[in-house]
Formats: sequence, C-alpha cells, structure tokens
Amino acid sequence: MTTRPVPISLLDRSRTRAGEPTALALHDTVERARRAEELGFDRIWVAEHHAVPGIASGSPPLLMAAIAARTERIRVGSGGVMLPNHRPIVVAEQAKMLAALHPGRVDLGVGRSLGFTAPVRDALGVHDYGPDDFAGDVSALADLLADAGPVTAMPKGVPAPPLFVLATGSGLAVAARLGLPVVVGGPLVHGDLTPLADYRAAFRPRHPDDAPRVLVSVDVLVADAPARARDLVLPEAWAMVESRTTGAFPPLRPEPALRLTARQQEQVERHLDQVVHGTVTDVAEQLTAIVERTAAAEVLAFSSTHDRAALRDSDAALATLHP
Repeated sequence: MTTRPVPISLLDRSRTRAGEPTALALHDTVERARRAEELGFDRIWVAEHHAVPGIASGSPPLLMAAIAARTERIRVGSGGVMLPNHRPIVVAEQAKMLAALHPGRVDLGVGRSLGFTAPVRDALGVHDYGPDDFAGDVSALADLLADAGPVTAMPKGVPAPPLFVLATGSGLAVAARLGLPVVVGGPLVHGDLTPLADYRAAFRPRHPDDAPRVLVSVDVLVADAPARARDLVLPEAWAMVESRTTGAFPPLRPEPALRLTARQQEQVERHLDQVVHGTVTDVAEQLTAIVERTAAAEVLAFSSTHDRAALRDSDAALATLHP
C-alpha cells in the first residue's frame, strides 16, 4: 500500500499512573500539549470523565484554558464536553470565553455519555437522557454559540468555535440533521460503514459552505519495533481488563495488577487488535487504510502508555506523518 500524510490530532485523557499523585496527570497533559505544538500538530483535545481513578480530567474547559495559556498556536478542544452534565448556556459561555481569550484556537466537541457507574450518575444527577434530549441540547448550544438563542451567551459577538458531535448511531443522525461534523471511533471505524454513509446522505448544511466531515478516533502507538509497540499498548489493555473485573477503570501500571486468566488474556489480545501500533511505516499504512476506508478528514489519536518517554517518542514519530 502506498502511504500518504494523514491529518492527525491528539486526544489526551490525562491518564493517571499507579503510585503517583493524580494531579500529575494534568501537568502531563499540559506538557504534552506544549510538545505537540512544537512537533507541528494542529490540534489537541482533552476529555471529560468523572470519578474515574484512571483519568484525572473532569473539566475540559479548565484544562483547555491551562493548555491555551501555555501554548501559542495549537488548537485546543474538548473530546468532549458531556451535555447530560451541563446546561447548553453554560457550555456556550465557557467556550465563548475561551474563544475570546484565544481567538481562532478553540474547538468544542460534545457527547452524550452518562457516568460509568450508578453512584457517579447519582452524583451528577443524571439518569435518563436520550437521543431527543441530546438533539435538543446540541441545537440549543449551536444557537447560543451563534448569538441566535433566546438569551445571549456572553461574551457576545465572539466568532462561534467549531462544534463537533462525538457520535454513535443516534448521534450521527443528530449531527446530520444539524449540519455538524462528527467524531467517531470503535465499531464505526473498524466495522459497518453504513452509519457513516447515512450521515453523509442525510446531512443538512447550516451554512452554504457546510459539508459532512468525519474525524476518526483511533488508539495509536508508535515504536522502533513491532514488539516494542505491542509492549507499549499493554498497560492500557490491562487497565481495560481490570475495569471489567473490578468495575473501576484504573491507573496505568507497568505490569498487570491481576494474574490474567485465559479469558482475560483473550480480552487483552482483542484490545491489541483494535489499536494501531507498530513502526512508523506500519502505523502509516494502517492509518492510511482507515482514512481511505472511512473517507475521514482527520485522525484523532488518543495514545496512552505507562512509559512517558516512550509516549513522547511515539508522538514525535506520529508527527512525521502529519502533513
């Protein structure tokens, strides 16, 4: 396969590491964003998770503000703000404040995920939130960002930051109806492409220049040898297996916390199959195949591993594939 440069951005989830202060993960995210700018990446996004031991990022706007203050050029976005947890006017005003302070550098990705466990959902005060609720909130948010809502989200007159929908099947339908770009991952990257075709066919532009746009979210790690890349993927795979056993997504560890059963080892292998990893040539071929298969405009790489130096090297190698 002939490889070509692939538009690539980073998503950092502020992964914690066993035995370290949780807050260190947030400093890691800011430092990674600074390096990403030096490497020439155009965009870095941060996530929203609540009461998850393995993820320190619970407030994308606060982390976006910290990153934007430490960088000069790179776009900073949310991947994403979860609308069940926030009223649209609050999300709009936070995004517009960031856009006013850092013009042309703010992206707003939104999703509809609830808390992972019942106690977290209780703490957030959200239990029932369906596709219609999400559609209504996204529509209200888009209007508020454009100074077209029933009230004025301040500051007024700030160019609306680009709005993206983190989409599953129902989210794709919402995005198509509202004429918004989407971020997809998992089965929508590796499986049936019919939902993406439906999104493109049903797309209704809000503005004359609007067109369907798909970003694919992919777990990516690069190393100087395939076996080394596989080793770097394992801490995340072990965490996934542990979460299925204990019900809590844990910090990254250099070794598995559990003595893996045969079934758990199979789960590790299935996770490895979903990760783009290998040498820079291997990864270039795999990403090119994904982009060509999905007709994606961009790859959003959410790499993570326990070894910080290896992650830095992986980012540097990945940057060589970015146009």
